[in-house]
Amino acid sequence: MNYSVYILYSHSTDRYYVGQSKNHLERFKRHQSGRNKSTKAGIPWEIVHVEFFNDRPMQFGKNVK
Repeated sequence: MNYSVYILYSHSTDRYYVGQSKNHLERFKRHQSGRNKSTKAGIPWEIVHVEFFNDRPMQFGKNVK
């Protein structure tokens, strides 16, 4: 099963958000719709980076360049 780690950026709050999901595009739609409490204030978001993994690794310890 593929997992992704994604980084979103909000120009309105000048803030980044790092998330993980099995389907980053569906998850992104939820962020954009305001259904996610932790990202609601930053709408609109843009996807600035996505990485894919075969399993759910400890990806948050990885440096993304």
